[in-house]
Amino acid sequence: MASERLTRVAATAGLAVVLLAAIGVQAVAIAASWGLRYWLPGGAAAVAVGALALVRHRQRVVTAVAGLAVAGSAVAAARLFDLPTEPGPALALASAVLVGSAVRALPPLTAGLIAAGGLGVAAGAWPAARPGAGGSGVAALNALCWFAGVAAGLTLRLLDERAKVTAERVRRDERLELARELHDVVAHHVTGMVVQAQAAHLVGQRDPARATESLAGIEAAGGEAMRAMRRLVGLLRDTGDAPPASAGTEQIEELVERFRRQGPPVRLRLPGETTWPPEVTSTLHRIVREALTNVARHAPHAAQVTVDVAREPDAVVVEVTDDASGAAVEQRGGYGLIGLRERVEALGGTLRAGPRPDGAGWSVRAVVPNGRA
Repeated sequence: MASERLTRVAATAGLAVVLLAAIGVQAVAIAASWGLRYWLPGGAAAVAVGALALVRHRQRVVTAVAGLAVAGSAVAAARLFDLPTEPGPALALASAVLVGSAVRALPPLTAGLIAAGGLGVAAGAWPAARPGAGGSGVAALNALCWFAGVAAGLTLRLLDERAKVTAERVRRDERLELARELHDVVAHHVTGMVVQAQAAHLVGQRDPARATESLAGIEAAGGEAMRAMRRLVGLLRDTGDAPPASAGTEQIEELVERFRRQGPPVRLRLPGETTWPPEVTSTLHRIVREALTNVARHAPHAAQVTVDVAREPDAVVVEVTDDASGAAVEQRGGYGLIGLRERVEALGGTLRAGPRPDGAGWSVRAVVPNGRA
């Protein structure tokens, strides 16, 4: 999503600023004590590993292995040529970012090996530490950075796993809800077929024409039931107030009216004819309910909310918008939209949720095929 990309860009820019500051401070400190030429090897290594840390999302294994190899080479060069203790603060920070990124996203074995490599690089600074020159402090900083990187990576990994579990639970709950709707849809059509079959049996001998009409109705109801089953079962593959499957748009009107009594004013637009399949109507209800719940949770001070349901030749378009601004726009989203998108895409439709193009509020827009094609 756009907000996620902006967050990642901002985090990368912030990290770049911190790394540049650390490199600059380290250069000044070494220039004042050892001389600037002693900083060049370690400075070059810090720049290289820092650049890898900034592009770590593209290829985590390659960037982490390459960064630790450069950091390890800097440690070896410091000991071999009697240079200032490495990794220095900038190099330690960049290495910690690479280790934390690997621990967060890579498979456990690969993440463990990279974390062990990072620990080896950090530990390599201890034999080269010079207490009189502040080497012990640099070595301790390396160990602290490594620990912070691993801890941050593990914390984010646990949060990511929790989010995945929650999202999967939402999808499972949505499938169970669709299974209940499937039962209602089939029961609705089969009941009609049974009634018409009984009528045909009663009038067949006395009025064959009427019996033929009943048989035609049974055929139509059976075809509709099969289409509804195919569309709903598509979401039930393994990969609190929902309306019954035979509900009409009057339930959307009731939903909007309840919201009006507790939230911002709502303007509702419905088309004149609403002869859609029951699974389409129930999906529209769910979209409106989730969108209005989002408004109540994140934008209770919105001045106006619009619910617009429009009929197209082969689809139904529903859009719920509000005019909230600022933080109310940036903090939207959630697991409810995951279930909605799962449902809409199972019916062959599309769903988009995000800030409005003019930036004045939020919009949830879904296009749901009406099943008549």
